[in-house]
Amino acid sequence: MTPASTLRLTLGAALVLALAACANPSGIAPQAQLREAASVGVPTAATAATVPAVETAWWRAYGDPALDQLVDQALAGSPSLGLAQARLARAMAVVEVADAALLPQLGLGVDLTRQRYTENGAVPAPLAGSVRNNGLLQLSSSWELDFFGKNRAALDAALGSARAVAADAQAARALLAQQIVRGWLQLARAQDQLTVAERTLAQRGEQLALVKDRLDAGLDTRLELRQAEGGLPEARQQIEALREQIQLSRHALAALAAQPPAALQDAAPSLARLQIPRLPTVLPADLLGRRADVQAARWRVEAATRDVDSARAQFYPNISLTGFAGLSSIGLGNLVEAGSLQWGIGPALRLPLFDAGRLRANLRGKAADVDAAVESYNGAIVGAVREVADQLVSVRSVAVQQQEQRAAQEAAEGAYAIAKQRYGAGLGNYLQVLTAESNVLAQRRQQVELAARALDVQAQLAHALGGGVAVDATPLAQNTAR
Repeated sequence: MTPASTLRLTLGAALVLALAACANPSGIAPQAQLREAASVGVPTAATAATVPAVETAWWRAYGDPALDQLVDQALAGSPSLGLAQARLARAMAVVEVADAALLPQLGLGVDLTRQRYTENGAVPAPLAGSVRNNGLLQLSSSWELDFFGKNRAALDAALGSARAVAADAQAARALLAQQIVRGWLQLARAQDQLTVAERTLAQRGEQLALVKDRLDAGLDTRLELRQAEGGLPEARQQIEALREQIQLSRHALAALAAQPPAALQDAAPSLARLQIPRLPTVLPADLLGRRADVQAARWRVEAATRDVDSARAQFYPNISLTGFAGLSSIGLGNLVEAGSLQWGIGPALRLPLFDAGRLRANLRGKAADVDAAVESYNGAIVGAVREVADQLVSVRSVAVQQQEQRAAQEAAEGAYAIAKQRYGAGLGNYLQVLTAESNVLAQRRQQVELAARALDVQAQLAHALGGGVAVDATPLAQNTAR
């Protein structure tokens, strides 16, 4: 064999060995699997009728203009929603950066230097040992040819993350609306309980006057008088505790709406003036597509999957085109002359051969991110289904409890009226009146609690069904067309 043939054979063998030793992504892939909707109890379209979606502004069904205004103020000025929008803007900037990697890059460079050339180097006379001005005016360009989809996958990953952040912002809006509504209902509950407590105080005052009259007539003893007097401080204590709760509820609502504490000083909602929203009473087949938190989890799976594609593409050759054109001279007076023109153009290829396992470790990390995102999504859908199922159970149970409580209250009110009549006629003792009154007061308080809970579980159900979320709204349409 000739020396040239031997050299070509050696170089060919070295190339084959180098390619065989290249870093490779084999054996690395995500392991977690997305759960099907049917596996967590969500009916499919073939097995369940489609349930109408909850209105975006579902709280308006309560029929309280003051509540509507408060929710609107909160959605317009809440710092938490402002933070969510800032995170979305940050995610969109990342999308724009990833999108720019798909396009050619162009730059302009201007360098002006004053330099002394060495006398003991490769620079010939008369430059050696002289001090000269150097000038460079150059236009450069580069374009990475994305043959293996690395940059496209990175853009898709950024888009997925941005969509997840947008869904998070929607979820934050829905959660804030629910918190306002539930806080308003708690304020109404405390107001109605205060009404019951004030009526109780007045009632016990009337009873004390009756006992005093009977004591003056010699029909009662001081024991009955002391029993009647003891009920007044207790009633006043309950009134003060409820007033404290009302003020704290007003402050909490004002904070949620980004208002000063005194902004809701006159707010006094009543449960009786609120209507119960009519919401679906079955699990909807498209539940998982309505909830913003589930949407966000699904988009994070997509983003993590595309990150894996981008990491895998880093094992393949990176091919780019570069070029430059400009003027360069020693001595600024010659910079703009035709002889100072220089240019160049050519392709470049970079292939990782040995990186001590860096690329494989990076790919394993991205695959683990996919597994984490998938399990997070699976947890989100399990939690969503359970939340809806819980609220549906509570809606039905509270309705039954209210029916039974109404019957119990009617019986307690009747027994109390009879006890007072018997006591006034001298046929019963005062202990019987106190016992009957305690039953009535307990039922009145229970009536308020159940009325508040009936409204509250509807608010929780609306949120669980994806209420407050505009599913089709997305700020990313301009990026998905590329």
